[in-house]
Amino acid sequence: MGVSGDEPPPPPQQPPPIPTISTSTRGQDLEKGEEISHREQPQPQPPPPLMKMNNNNNTINNEDGERISRVAMLQRLNPTNPLRIAINNSRVNTPSPSHGHNPPHVLHSSQPRSTPTPLQQSSTSLNSTQYTDKFFLFLFVLHMVAAIALVGFLVFKAIQGLIQAKGRKEHEEKTLLRYFLPQVEVSSLLSIILAFSWQWTIRIWPYFMVHFILWSTFFISLSAGIFLICLQNPPTDGIGVCFIAFSICSGLYACWVSQRIKFCSKILVKSLESVPKFQDLNKPAFWTLLVGFIWISLWIFAVLGALNFYFPPLVIILLVLSLCWTAEVMRNVVNITVSRVIALYYLRGMQSNTHFCFQRALTKNLGSACLGSLFVPTIEALRVVARALNLLEGEDEFMFSCAHCCLNVMDTIFRYGNGWAYVQIAAYGKGFVRASQDTWELFVREDMEEIVDSDMTSALCFLTGVCSGSTCVIVAAAWTAKMHQPYTATVSLIVFFVGYLMTRISMALPHACVSCYYTCYAENPTNRLFDKTIKERQAMIKSGREVLVPTPRIPHR
Repeated sequence: MGVSGDEPPPPPQQPPPIPTISTSTRGQDLEKGEEISHREQPQPQPPPPLMKMNNNNNTINNEDGERISRVAMLQRLNPTNPLRIAINNSRVNTPSPSHGHNPPHVLHSSQPRSTPTPLQQSSTSLNSTQYTDKFFLFLFVLHMVAAIALVGFLVFKAIQGLIQAKGRKEHEEKTLLRYFLPQVEVSSLLSIILAFSWQWTIRIWPYFMVHFILWSTFFISLSAGIFLICLQNPPTDGIGVCFIAFSICSGLYACWVSQRIKFCSKILVKSLESVPKFQDLNKPAFWTLLVGFIWISLWIFAVLGALNFYFPPLVIILLVLSLCWTAEVMRNVVNITVSRVIALYYLRGMQSNTHFCFQRALTKNLGSACLGSLFVPTIEALRVVARALNLLEGEDEFMFSCAHCCLNVMDTIFRYGNGWAYVQIAAYGKGFVRASQDTWELFVREDMEEIVDSDMTSALCFLTGVCSGSTCVIVAAAWTAKMHQPYTATVSLIVFFVGYLMTRISMALPHACVSCYYTCYAENPTNRLFDKTIKERQAMIKSGREVLVPTPRIPHR
């Protein structure tokens, strides 16, 4: 810094303006008002100089200060950031921190509205390259190798049975191929159509679809149960009774959550507002369903081949469990992909590449998806059991003790494994357990436990799967009863299973959007992308104007 003599110091010089940094993907600028991560902030006043600077030195100092501030700002950015950085509408390369000399003292701006919270700053960066939950990733890969080998062997046994069977055995094999396989394949295609239909309609008419899903599940599952009972066959009668019992439970649930529907619809509408900004956001679900259809087609052949192998019931049970885990992992891969795209939009104003996020979910975050696919469904099942015990505790001391024991266990387990974890897994590359803990801590910090605990999105996605499965049952059971009635019960179970799994994969998109809305709001409630819907809900709950039905994982206070 140039100085001169003992002349009195001039008035303080204003620092040069910091250029605005804008982010874009594929050369497209974000819309006005969407970029929240890098905004021009007012700089604090520098200390007055001790000695006078002449006019030439003022010009040099201004240029040096601008250059130092610009280099320092670029060095603070992650060099692996996938965004293109533009300064004054011209692209520049992000300098690596290892190059060049370190600038002297650089003044830091005050914290912007979207500055990460302390919890976020201590977490893994947005571009973490580490693989999460490696043990479960290895376990799933090992499982897939064994599953592919088993399915391939059983498909060979099925083909061998068709070629070499003679007499009565040959007739049975051809009957299975003629009256069993077509129904399941057609139901798989029907389930894919229904899956995208549910997703499309819930994105177009979210208010209407919340009511429609609740009551259509009741009527369709009831219709499927009545139809199976009308076939007057003991196996189908048993399945029909189960459908009717479930329809009654779903009807009671629709009445029970009637007070939540308005708020749930608002959150669904707000969370889906960001989806049109990403035109290819549905491609991961499409490709996943295509792979699922191919795998299920081979799986059906493997079930036929299991009938020609030792211990057919045990082999079929193993195939069913394998398909459950595989389909759940596929659903969570779509969930993590969508969660990363939407979360980075909320947290940083980024318009990320969906293909890159899909590739990341299939590699670095796959281990967490595998662990969550085993953990979360188990927790949800325990949640139903705990809720049932909580309702039945009454005055019986034993039931009272069991109910509260389950409540404490559920409260502890839920903090270490919950479905909200996928947002931080996708955004920060955390492991499943750590992401679950950090996410729940965010909800506790913002006093959102009761709100997220009463969220209906997961239940709505589950009910759409049941509704699709019931529709497939009606179609396949009617077809099979007309062609070969003894197979009706078996075909009904399989097509329900397939229809449910396919629909759950497709419904991962709206589910992930809602999860991102809650989680990102808890991380930064002052973000201007969020409105006052959640704050107003919290105020109503605190004032007693809104009564929430308690759920098992929130202990009595």
